[in-house]
Amino acid sequence: MIGSLVEVKLMIIYHGSNVEVSEPELIPQNRFLDFGFGFYTTTNKMQAIGFAEKVYRRKQSGGKIVNIYEFDENAFSECSVLKFENPDEAWLDFVSDNRSGSYDGKRYDLIYGPVADDDVYTTFALYTAGVLTKDQTLEALKIKKLYNQLVFSTEKALKYIEFKGTLNEGEL
Repeated sequence: MIGSLVEVKLMIIYHGSNVEVSEPELIPQNRFLDFGFGFYTTTNKMQAIGFAEKVYRRKQSGGKIVNIYEFDENAFSECSVLKFENPDEAWLDFVSDNRSGSYDGKRYDLIYGPVADDDVYTTFALYTAGVLTKDQTLEALKIKKLYNQLVFSTEKALKYIEFKGTLNEGEL
């Protein structure tokens, strides 16, 4: 009997750190992040390099390490996924709730969408302080260049990535 063939589509993703992470795991975090608890990655190599530099400076140990993974995109149909195409109102509410530690909605295996990086921090701070309205915040975010993040929030989701190595020193 011939089984059905499943096409495997792979995406390269990166994780910036101060250590090599050959076996990603879910580690409790000491602060509230955009998409909550999980293993954070991006498809943008430069964003991962920047994050590796920040982690290295903050921890003062290890090195500037950008881990490379292949992600099996079948996960998008086999896992529960929350996907934000743009920094819209739903994204703003989700990120605000996660950053304040008040999110108590549905849990997902994977969360994909724009990252509210340091460039966006001031806008976010003004919004959470009540200085900017939701509409003003969304309008301000439209002019920012937002990169993406793909967060693995469960052990099930982590099964869809495979470590491929790290960037060479010359690539950083």
